[in-house]
Amino acid sequence: METATPRRAVRSFVLREGRITPGQHRAIERLWPRFGVDWQPGEAPLDLHALFGNHHPVSLEIGFGNGETLLGLAQAAPEGNFLGVEVHRPGIGGLLRALEEREIPNVRVLRQDALELLRTGLAEATLAAVYLLFPDPWPKQRHHKRRLVTTEFVGLLARVLQPDGLFHAASDWPDYADQMLAVLGRAGPWFENLAGAGQFFPRPAWRPRTRFEQRGERLGQPARDLAFRRR
Repeated sequence: METATPRRAVRSFVLREGRITPGQHRAIERLWPRFGVDWQPGEAPLDLHALFGNHHPVSLEIGFGNGETLLGLAQAAPEGNFLGVEVHRPGIGGLLRALEEREIPNVRVLRQDALELLRTGLAEATLAAVYLLFPDPWPKQRHHKRRLVTTEFVGLLARVLQPDGLFHAASDWPDYADQMLAVLGRAGPWFENLAGAGQFFPRPAWRPRTRFEQRGERLGQPARDLAFRRR
């Protein structure tokens, strides 16, 4: 009797990280025990209170890139905790090095698929905020299935965010920003658009302008922000 071959899950990322510098590599080896989180799918959900050593509110940034925004958020809110999830080692190494240099204690880093983390790595209603800034837009039509923001993703956000918790997203790819707005707009029982129904949110002062955003502005393709509150 033939058995069906299990379908491989469609991922929202590809590991194409490029060259990791010696400094980034050394930072991962030396600082991972201090800031890194070794969680794998199938293990128990993270104990965030034990992870940070306190009961401060925890925010998550998905795909933190070079860590610029995460660093700024953590420095501005020392009374909060920040968890960053990323798959690309150069960005992880750069962030770890910056955390040590700036003496920022309230950040932890996880190298993992963000969807797996949202599915089983976090208990219900444990996060104060989730940030998704400039995710891969997968611009080709045949790749749109790889885009992270889907109905499933919104349901997972609703599971892990506390009541009144914030979801903030931004994209410099117009049709992806429109798609995110539409998907979240259909989640009325779970989320409220802080800018008003069908509206984008003004760019917040805490969000630094990335070089990709600046390039988009020059091309007449400005970034758009979205902010939704968990009901």
